[in-house]
Amino acid sequence: MRHELRRLVKATGAAKYVVCYRDLNGRSGQRYSAGVSGDLITSDTIHWSWYMPSGLMTPTSWVAMVTRRYMHDTGTESLDFARVAVSTRKHALKNPNAIFYGKPLSIEDHQASRMIVDPLRLYDCCLETDGACACIVTTPERARDLAQTPALIRAVAQGSGPDQESMTSFYRPDITALPELAIVAEQLYAQSGLSPDDIDAAIIYDAFTSIVLFQLEAYGFCKRGESRDFVKDGNIELGGRLPVNTHGGQLSEAYIHGMNGVNEGVRLIRGTSVNQPEKSDHVLVTAGVGVPSSAMILGKM
Repeated sequence: MRHELRRLVKATGAAKYVVCYRDLNGRSGQRYSAGVSGDLITSDTIHWSWYMPSGLMTPTSWVAMVTRRYMHDTGTESLDFARVAVSTRKHALKNPNAIFYGKPLSIEDHQASRMIVDPLRLYDCCLETDGACACIVTTPERARDLAQTPALIRAVAQGSGPDQESMTSFYRPDITALPELAIVAEQLYAQSGLSPDDIDAAIIYDAFTSIVLFQLEAYGFCKRGESRDFVKDGNIELGGRLPVNTHGGQLSEAYIHGMNGVNEGVRLIRGTSVNQPEKSDHVLVTAGVGVPSSAMILGKM
């Protein structure tokens, strides 16, 4: 969708300004843990029928399968996921718009929280939120005259991989592989002329702590199995090599399908984040993992 919006605005001239928005009532609508059994009129019914008899009825259960295999392959432990949750919460502590504003989380809190689907604990899972976000996309020429400092879309890409299903690609030779993200990353860096070394901060789609680790590797910030050490060394915190989810992410600010992350990426480029890094010339913003995915790189004008 991001690619299509940019094409409409810049390449075809079909639109001068495009408003992009997302709103959810995940909390009051009681979507959390509702599962898929009540949604059997959709086209997903056929592939869900293979998983529901085994109790795999929620995104948490689907991601848990991949996470457990990844832990087996790489030696990653629950403690590594705790560090992701705690670092993200540190950022939310200073964000008045975050649900967990002013509410700290410790490693011990994470490890003592109840298991949702082994190995994912309560604080490994994103929030469910009533909320909405919006942004405006226009051309660089028009953006220069606007009141707010613009963020330039340096690159945008989307892709899907072989044998891919929505969050349940369990029939691949390696269920922890993310070929769709490899496609997206290759396109992003080719379009922008940048490399992972040029990215100063990242907004990583964090529906679950484990997929933050997956993406750190997929987008080239560390090698396979090394993201746990990357996080342990403080690299994703403010002052680290790659501050991640400086707004608190979907784990600690709000879950609005990542649209709140797009807005935080813009704030980082403008220099107006409540957790502003010293340098933020280029910011990676990623979309959901386990579905045909997308991402973009934002930069300064």
